[in-house]
Order: sequence, then C-alpha cells, then structure tokens
Amino acid sequence: ILKVPVSRRSLTIQQKNPTRNREKTAEIFFETLGVPGLFMSMQAVLSLYATGRTTGVVLDSGDGVTHAVPIYEGFALQHAVMRTDIAGRDVTRYLQLLLRKEGACFHTSAELEIVRQVKERACYVSANPVTEEKLDPERVTYSLPDGSQLEVNAAAFRAPELLFRPELVGEEWEGIHEVLAYSIQRSDMDLRRLLYANIVVSGGSTLFRGFGDRLLAELKRLVPKDNRLKISAPQERLYSTWIGGSILAALDTFRRMWVSKKEYDEEGARLWNGARSSAPDQTDCNR
Repeated sequence: ILKVPVSRRSLTIQQKNPTRNREKTAEIFFETLGVPGLFMSMQAVLSLYATGRTTGVVLDSGDGVTHAVPIYEGFALQHAVMRTDIAGRDVTRYLQLLLRKEGACFHTSAELEIVRQVKERACYVSANPVTEEKLDPERVTYSLPDGSQLEVNAAAFRAPELLFRPELVGEEWEGIHEVLAYSIQRSDMDLRRLLYANIVVSGGSTLFRGFGDRLLAELKRLVPKDNRLKISAPQERLYSTWIGGSILAALDTFRRMWVSKKEYDEEGARLWNGARSSAPDQTDCNR
C-alpha cells in the first residue's frame, strides 16, 4: 500500500496478541518479508506519543472495540486497562435501525456502508439529549448515491448516544465515559491526578461533533471534584496510532528498542516474547 520495500523498513505490531500469534508474526516478517527489525507497542501508547506525551490515559474508540489505557512513562498499566465492545460499528447499526423508523429503507450490506457514511457526515453527540428530545431536531440532508435526498432528523444525535448509553440496545456494557473513569480509578492512587489532567482521545468514533464536550461533562459527574480534568482531542486523531509510530521510529533511541534480524536469527521467534519495549525519553517525544 505504501509502495516501499519492507526489507528497508522496521515495522511495529500490536501488543497483547497471544504468544503464538506474536511468534508467527515475527516469523513471517523476518523470514518471509525480510524486515531488519521488529518492535511491539500498544496502539494506545503510540496515540499518546503522537501528542508529545509519555504519561496519560488514552480513550481509543474505533469501529469494533473501545479501550481505556492508562500509561505511565511509556508503559501501559495493564491491570487498569478497561474495554467495552461498544464502538463505531454498533453506532452504524443503531443508526440503520433509527433511519428505518424514520422511513428510510436500508437492509443490505451495501446499504449499511451508506449508513456508515451518513453517520460520519451527519451525526453528532448532544450535550443534553434529554433536552434535545423536547426540541425540534437539527435536520441534516444527505445525498444518496442514486441522487435522492435523505433527511436525517433525531437519529443524528440518537445514534451516537449509544456510546454513552449502551442500554439503548439492551447491552450491559458500561458507557465509554464510565470505562475511562473506572480505568483511572484502577490505577495507582498517586497517578490519578496526573491521568485526569492528561486524557487523550483517539480513533474514528471520537470524531463526532460535540464528543469532547459531552465526555468532559459526563466525567465531571464521576470524578472527585478536586481533580482537574483536561481532554486532548487532536484533529488528526483518526491517524494517531500511525503518527505516534512514525515519531517513535524516527528517534535515534529506537534502534535500541527493536528486535533486530541478527537477534532473531540467534534466538528465534521465542525472543519476541521478551522483546524490548522501553519508552523513549519525554524530550525525544517532544522533538
């Protein structure tokens, strides 16, 4: 896709893969693709690096899953990582249901892709959904591929509401604001103030208009009042993982962090389980 020979590039792969998967991945990259080095890092850690931080908590919500990952000096606090399966795909399906109730007809998988596009262009997170239900909804007109016009009414804010209220579709998962708050609460007490002040959101499901303001409002109800809350929502957060990985790979210190082809040849795939994953210095990330 990038049209560069992998034999001249070092690659990163996602952490927390099962041991056998990591060993097989290392085998393919080193023995088949011929990469000179391989490094393992969690997506959330790379998203944090993209903001110039090495300490903070990342709320990463993509298409299939949402994670809250507290990170201290580049290391994820595994005991405090929280997950919910409510994410973008669920919002798309819920929007499909709501649009049907408004009179639209979307049934096939191809039509579900149209619904996804409608979601990305028309949906927003309401600051106060209870109040908004009583008002005339904001109407958004969307042009369909066949040239017809689709008017999206209350579904535009009702669908993303699922991220905060999974019970709308009968799910017992926590809302993403609760996942984030619980993750910080499971972290060491001495770190909590620092984490509350360094919240980073990433992933496509955080791109809804109004998302950051609503998240902040919900957190204020859950967090002790003497804590300062600060949420960072970079405009490029859809690509935060890639950006963080590119920053990390460009550092002079990165060569000390990867597993080289020579090390792999000497130790084999099992070396990957003990691969170095040291964090870069804070000043390096700020370059």
